[in-house]
Amino acid sequence: MSYSHEFDVLVIGSGAAGLNLALHVADNANVAILSKNKISSGSTSWAQGGIAAVLDDRDTMESHIDDTIKAGAGLCDYEAVKFVVSQGKEAINWLIENGADFTKDHEHDKETVVEGDYHLTKEGGHSFRRVIHSADATGKEVQISLEDKVRKHPNITLFEHHMAVDLVSNKATSPEDRRCIGAYVLDTKRGKIDAFSARATVLATGGASRVYLYTSNPDGSTGDGIAMAWRFGCRVANMEFNQFHPTCLYHPDARTFLLTEALRGEGAYLRLPNGDRFMDRFDPRGELASRDIVAHAIDHEMKRIGADCLYLDISHKDDDFIVEHFPTIYKRCLKLGYDLTKDPIPIVPAAHYTCGGVMTDLKARTDVNNLYAIGEVAHTGLHGANRMASNSLLECLVYAHSASKDILENLKVDKPIVILKPWDESRVTDSDEEVVVSHNWNELRHFMWDYVGIVRSTRRLQRAARRIDMLAGEIREYYSYFRISPDLLELRNLVTVADTIVRSALLRTESRGLHHTLDFPDSDPEMEGRNTILKPARRPNSR
Repeated sequence: MSYSHEFDVLVIGSGAAGLNLALHVADNANVAILSKNKISSGSTSWAQGGIAAVLDDRDTMESHIDDTIKAGAGLCDYEAVKFVVSQGKEAINWLIENGADFTKDHEHDKETVVEGDYHLTKEGGHSFRRVIHSADATGKEVQISLEDKVRKHPNITLFEHHMAVDLVSNKATSPEDRRCIGAYVLDTKRGKIDAFSARATVLATGGASRVYLYTSNPDGSTGDGIAMAWRFGCRVANMEFNQFHPTCLYHPDARTFLLTEALRGEGAYLRLPNGDRFMDRFDPRGELASRDIVAHAIDHEMKRIGADCLYLDISHKDDDFIVEHFPTIYKRCLKLGYDLTKDPIPIVPAAHYTCGGVMTDLKARTDVNNLYAIGEVAHTGLHGANRMASNSLLECLVYAHSASKDILENLKVDKPIVILKPWDESRVTDSDEEVVVSHNWNELRHFMWDYVGIVRSTRRLQRAARRIDMLAGEIREYYSYFRISPDLLELRNLVTVADTIVRSALLRTESRGLHHTLDFPDSDPEMEGRNTILKPARRPNSR
């Protein structure tokens, strides 16, 4: 049996962006939050470093803006950057008021401390210490504090193990009148598809780094919101800019464990297997260069010397300092046989963050009325061709607040909820070929890593495009005949996102930020400020 639900606001995603928005609107609206696994299973809980904001009187908004724009390699939108940076302190104060507990400094360098004794660290691309954190588990602290508030709010209903299938429109013929009226959602425990009708729908589904073989992201980062919005008729932008975090732990039992950039911010060195440092040959900032430069340097050195990994070394710092500031990393590494206070730690780059996404304005509005996108799923103009460290959680907070104000204003207009029709499963059967899904999933992630990774070429991208076309055809056929499963939905979304990444990469005939191609190794001044925008053809909402 399928169910029908009605809410003022439907939030698809349960990370920092989605929970933040829900709390901002819940006093004046009835809210549903969908989480396709447990509420805490998204990328927010995995974020280690912190949140960038101007909190020290010696720092300035202008400096944070300039650092962000420099990291973005000529593609940041100045108004978006200014909009986010200017609200940093307010966003942090809101988190503190809602229970977030950030690290304070009682013993160490007092130049790293701001009002309230909060410790600030420095990460790649930043000119000042401006990253407030909760030891080395900031995302987990933010997630827990917001989750606690959400579970207690009487106007919020949480649906865990619910995965959105597709968005639904009101079928208006003109783009101006077309609006989102909700979504069809798979209850993964029951295996049934329910209808969720809503006056406003918010995509807060995170990024798409699971399209790659090696990633720092949890299993759920499969580009669901980007794919749904693309199928729904929304533009996406800058999908070629996939950030590879320079330092993920290289170990067969920890293939997604991130070693936070704050380690380098506190003085960790990158070393070759023989112990030599190398970053000064690539950038005068050394280990504190922006992520794209550090990832390219590591990739270059690994290929040059034929190494499986390189090393991150903070053992020259005080033991107590390391254990106090990086307790999670210290314990995890120790469990795997590495003592952070004594040993260099083996590292490799891994897919980490999707800098492109669904195009939005400063109010987080997409191309379709009543549909919003916030967090990593969105392209706001903040990140440009490369995201600066610790700007991501800040973006989640600022745009969630901005979207909430617009949603509440629109809810004042008394428009009735449009009730969705039940999902039609009359022409499908149970699959007896699940191996097709798992095989295609593995093939996609392998060739995306090989052909569309840190370094690309036109020939590699064309090979990937041909494989994507073939896989997309197989998946469309499979989707038409068999009942939906979570794995099938994620594969369908991953193939859609892979298509937008490759198409965007082929359109950018230069190397800039996170996009490096052997055929066009230099940046093209004529492409500065030019986003790669894909405009989809209008497509059906369901079968």
